[in-house]
Amino acid sequence: MTREEKSQVIETLTAQLSENATIYLADISGLDAGATSNLRRACYKAGVKLNVVKNTLLAKAMEASDKDFGELAGVLKGNTSLMVSEASNAPAKVIKEFRKKSEKPLLKGAFIEEAVYVGDDQLDALVDIKSREELIGDIVGLLQSPAKNVISALKSGGNTIAGLVKTLSERPE
Repeated sequence: MTREEKSQVIETLTAQLSENATIYLADISGLDAGATSNLRRACYKAGVKLNVVKNTLLAKAMEASDKDFGELAGVLKGNTSLMVSEASNAPAKVIKEFRKKSEKPLLKGAFIEEAVYVGDDQLDALVDIKSREELIGDIVGLLQSPAKNVISALKSGGNTIAGLVKTLSERPE
């Protein structure tokens, strides 16, 4: 690889790191061609981009990036794959699901919205992080709950204001 090619790869990686708030580093070494293909397919279905990267080039891209990756640069040893996604928990879910059939991929670390997670023991915590869509769904559900109570009280209170007030006052909080 020439110096120009390396510079181009570093620029591409730097742009990818800057554009994404969810970045996972994983070790997929030891997977055979079939398993690697299945992992790539699972990533594609989950909206996760998976790229095998050279550690030295990724380290330089991290340095050139405007983000503070903290301890994440320390995990750049051995085989490293970069997993990028819009949903903060999607790569963790893919890894966890894939590991039901295989020992790999191993989570080396993750950078999510300025938080750094290092080590495979962080996988369950990352799976539990709610995505933006899940949070919006929870908020909408909470907002709908009072409206459902009012509608239910109206129906059981005979569709009158007095009945509504009586029904709502009888309900436990």
